[in-house]
Amino acid sequence: MNPGRGVLPGPLAWTLARRLLTESRSHLLRSSARAALLATVLGVAALGIALALMTGYREDLIAKLVGGNAAVLVYPAAGVEAFDPAAELAAIDGVTRVDRVRYLEGVLASAGAEAEVTLRAAATDGGAFAGDGKPLGRSAAGAWRVRLGRRLAEQLGVAPGETLRLAVLALADGTPRFAFRSLEVAGTFATGFSEFDSSWAVVDPQAVEGIPGAGAGLFEVALARPERAPAMAERFRDRLGDAAVVVDWQQLNRQLFAALDLQKRALFLLLGLIVLVATFNVASTLVVLVRERMRDLGVLAALGLSPRRLRLLFLLYGGALGALGTAIGLAVAAAVAWSFTRFGVLSFGPEIAEVYFLDSVPLRLSPGDAAGIALLAIGVTVAACLVPAWRASRLDPATALRYE
Repeated sequence: MNPGRGVLPGPLAWTLARRLLTESRSHLLRSSARAALLATVLGVAALGIALALMTGYREDLIAKLVGGNAAVLVYPAAGVEAFDPAAELAAIDGVTRVDRVRYLEGVLASAGAEAEVTLRAAATDGGAFAGDGKPLGRSAAGAWRVRLGRRLAEQLGVAPGETLRLAVLALADGTPRFAFRSLEVAGTFATGFSEFDSSWAVVDPQAVEGIPGAGAGLFEVALARPERAPAMAERFRDRLGDAAVVVDWQQLNRQLFAALDLQKRALFLLLGLIVLVATFNVASTLVVLVRERMRDLGVLAALGLSPRRLRLLFLLYGGALGALGTAIGLAVAAAVAWSFTRFGVLSFGPEIAEVYFLDSVPLRLSPGDAAGIALLAIGVTVAACLVPAWRASRLDPATALRYE
């Protein structure tokens, strides 16, 4: 190999693999190794960016949904008008807030436009709808104050201090009738969730008193750890019994998140094919290595290097090439994910946001996704190297030494 180096340091197979990888003088071998490295980098980066997109979208969607509707919803059973478990639920460890909320569908009209809205009547703003923090209740003129979603305010063309007309159609004693309210714009909120920002309005609970259909409302329970919502919902069911129906956010959105999980797995499999193709470049590099270093391999075999160690030499060479490409590819994916999120590259207009629910999508390359990509890339690379490594270990030393 290079007798001027003296005694080889470290494990023999690893030292030989490192020298073959870094000290080759063959233009063909260097070109083949670079092509294999680049293919692995591109495949891993593409897979990492795709998974970062899916993970970021899913996590941000969950945060927006839980922020707007809370982690657990408690509906009083039919006929239980005086039911109020707020104090009882708030005392449970892990519960951060319990809000009694009423929802109504209606139409808001300004001087120049009107829009269908979902009216949220709650004593507290629930964080996501706090906006500029200005209080609701009544204005100095006696009108009820309302906080609008940012895009809803743009659609109506109103600013704080302007007056809106609310019309709600409901049934009273089996007869449809309209209820009207005059509302003064207190400000706006922006949650980043398209439905909330384009069609929701927040008022004080007293603003809907007397409107047919307002009912007793429901209770929204916020948790310190929203991922524990199913377990907490079960505790609430045990505590409240038949007096209420308890639903957590995962139950409400099961089909949506099942579809997202299926899409993520499909992307992993499909884009994993790019990584699989890249491994053939690594295998072809080993074939070139065998041809270029035939005499050196013959010398090693003649000096007593066993076939098992020779196979290990090639597996280490291919594995190191795959690991280097994987590390660079993951670094590229992480850099792209950070820059896209930092500068809001994936931001949408109102029409697109209605389809994807979010105004913008962050990219997050999670440690679990990165580990899965690394295992796939390095695993298939080493597997692809098995055949050329096995063929190299079967070289006849005499034939290899005569190779020109």
